[in-house]
Amino acid sequence: MPTSVLTPDETLHWLALQMVPGLGTVSVLKLLKALKSPQAVFRASTSELEGLGISPGQARNVASGCSFDDALEQQQKALSAGAAIVPLHDPRYPARLREIFDPPLVLFALGKLDLLATYSIAVVGTRRPTPYGIAAAERLAADLAKAGLTIVSGMAQGVDTAAHRATLRESGSTVAVFGCGVDVLYPASNRKLYDDIARTGLLLSEFPMGAPAYPQNFPIRNRIVSGLSLGVVIIEGAQYSGSAITAKLAMDQGREVFAVPGNITSKMSWGPNLLIKEGGAKLVQEWSDVTNELPAAVRRDLVRQAQEAALPGDAASPEIPEEPMKALSRRLLATLQVDVPQQLESLLESFEGVSSSELIGALFDLEMAGLVRQLPGKHFIKVW
Repeated sequence: MPTSVLTPDETLHWLALQMVPGLGTVSVLKLLKALKSPQAVFRASTSELEGLGISPGQARNVASGCSFDDALEQQQKALSAGAAIVPLHDPRYPARLREIFDPPLVLFALGKLDLLATYSIAVVGTRRPTPYGIAAAERLAADLAKAGLTIVSGMAQGVDTAAHRATLRESGSTVAVFGCGVDVLYPASNRKLYDDIARTGLLLSEFPMGAPAYPQNFPIRNRIVSGLSLGVVIIEGAQYSGSAITAKLAMDQGREVFAVPGNITSKMSWGPNLLIKEGGAKLVQEWSDVTNELPAAVRRDLVRQAQEAALPGDAASPEIPEEPMKALSRRLLATLQVDVPQQLESLLESFEGVSSSELIGALFDLEMAGLVRQLPGKHFIKVW
């Protein structure tokens, strides 16, 4: 394996190999095992290529060199966008991802490439989470980030977005794995998040620059989400959801699988609850349930890093503001729930003798302290 970053010409050959029509990753890996390098693959005759187990049509596509024009175009697009191209044999390619059955031949990366070498945990879930699911994703992602782990997710709406945003709020590290080109904003509502991750985290994809977000791409990219990570945390999702697919991929890859239990009456809890019930996932209530399952060497490294950067305090409970909380604020905090939003009018009815201005003021104080969040329609929930 090369110890230095590949040259532009070497990278071009990798890109050309990935873009050969009809040649899948498993076939390419078979050719590379025998011939050692993309350059050797393209120098081989059609008969030699067929002898290595690929079809005559695939052999002709390789030998024709027809993919080099597309590869050169991709190289130029990546350069213009400021994205790096990281082939499988590049020393910057993440070691854990290289170990899976069908690793991407080439990664397109925009942002901080050093995050590819960090310890990471995937946090994934439904695109339509409940308030409880959002709270769980934000709390666990933030706490795991504070523990020194890089948070990997897919930047989809819902749980993925919540995990990325919570990590960034803690000045943590996050990687977003795309089902399209890294230069394609998807979903469009995540413009600010896209820009923030490109600046302080990492956007990653195996799909070429400019590739649209086709629905079939997302199950394919999920193997990268799990393959990059030491483990995968599942937060809400139906039985056959994308997060369930990621959990299955993680198991096949030998990764740890964790699940946050949910309300048994909610269809969004079916996926994680079933994983726990069948023994496929470990139940997670707090961040330490994840870190305790990591290899001893990883835990030692995380402790060392934390000591160097000042070990974070107990993230299981929010810090109380320095000023003493008012009695009304304490009563509100005891009344509000994590998973059931309460409307302002119903809260007013519950607090007899309290004016609307007093209640709104107390809620504002709690919001500023990070203990309460306001949802659309003047609904409020307690931050877990």
